[in-house]
Amino acid sequence: MSNWYKKIPHPVVMLFGMIVFATVLSYILPAGAFERELVNGRQRVIPGSFKSIASTPVSFLNMFTALSRGFKAAADIIFVVFAGGIMFGILDKTKMIENTIGTIVKTMGLERKYLIVLVMTYVFGLMGILIGYENNIALVPIAAVLSIALGGDLILAAGISVGAITVGFGLSPINPYTVGIGHQIAELPIFSGAIFRSILCFTGLSLMAYYNIRYFKKITSNSNTLGQGLETQGFALSKPLAEYKMSANNYLILSIFLGGLVIMLYGIFKHGWYLNQISAIFIIIAVVAGMANRMSGQEMSETILKSISLVAPGAFMVGYATTIKVILEMGNVSDTIAFNLASMLEHLPTYGSALCMSLSQCLMNLLIPSGSGQALATLPIMIPVGELVGLTRQTSILAFQIGDGVTNLFNPTLGGLIAMLGLCRVPFDRWLKYIMPIALIILAVSWVALIIAVAIGYS
Repeated sequence: MSNWYKKIPHPVVMLFGMIVFATVLSYILPAGAFERELVNGRQRVIPGSFKSIASTPVSFLNMFTALSRGFKAAADIIFVVFAGGIMFGILDKTKMIENTIGTIVKTMGLERKYLIVLVMTYVFGLMGILIGYENNIALVPIAAVLSIALGGDLILAAGISVGAITVGFGLSPINPYTVGIGHQIAELPIFSGAIFRSILCFTGLSLMAYYNIRYFKKITSNSNTLGQGLETQGFALSKPLAEYKMSANNYLILSIFLGGLVIMLYGIFKHGWYLNQISAIFIIIAVVAGMANRMSGQEMSETILKSISLVAPGAFMVGYATTIKVILEMGNVSDTIAFNLASMLEHLPTYGSALCMSLSQCLMNLLIPSGSGQALATLPIMIPVGELVGLTRQTSILAFQIGDGVTNLFNPTLGGLIAMLGLCRVPFDRWLKYIMPIALIILAVSWVALIIAVAIGYS
């Protein structure tokens, strides 16, 4: 297994290979499209409406012009990466985050470091459950400072934050983008069946917490770890723990940061704010915090540009990965793939259909990384197919949620994942080496839960 991981190519090479593969598919697969209808402001597939259309293969030149279109399509996510990086850069310059984390760790004591990792994994998981995915992007660098302060590394920081947020969001019993839309399509009570999903979500987070602690113990006994050589400037504590304490200015800037997050959450839940508004809040927090710290215009400008340089690789990867989705749309083969996957399920036994439905969603997640987009594109097809083979609608939605949610842990086309790893300064190839074992375990456990759901007629 370890030898296999050593052969993982650089993320830029990996994604370029997927771009070429998507282009080749536009020549191999027949173009096709479902008719769509507008429901509650969203375009939803009409079941049984698939039809072949004129082939639109992507030319060699268009494969490269798709790059700019990919960056345009991902512009909102790209900017929220820059905005989050700017905000963290300013907050780091004020020393508020370092002093806050240093004081907390000093107060709790390093002898409780494993407990801290356990608790923080659940906390970040809860944020994924309650708040969403990209909405948590600003919290990732805080995990990096905490991990370094405890004696961990940036890989552990990503496990605590990115891993937990992804598991919590992906298996959330109240995920509005997957479960919520799925229940609307299936005409089920919104967020029904929550107890079964809550048990699965808690199990997934517990496995993630155990895995993080296990890796942390390896760090303490072995310096040759996955995080070796990663840039920790701005994350590492600059003085011994005993010297940390909070100043009045630190409390002021902390209140500005927390106040900004409260306003952001109010806007998200009350007014439906998303990436553009979140980016604006991040920039406002940065400007107000810089002024509160009496930073000069020159100092703020230099800090902003330095912060952008640190998160630029992650922002680039977001747009780069989105190119794959753009090429599939240009070739009109996404619907063809969804239609054929659904057709294959009709000839399988009930348990096999449930597992294969989840597997097919794993594949579709690479092509349509948006949870809501994937739900609207595939569930109107999958739910009727599931009923034909004896699956309840609730079980079909669970199969979809598992396929979409767990594969988010290693999906190179998921902009939010790439963005958060970028803020944590963890290259995607190293993340794969870390996350794949536990992702496969969580996927296997989730499939066991899916089999149980079929057996009990989950409804």
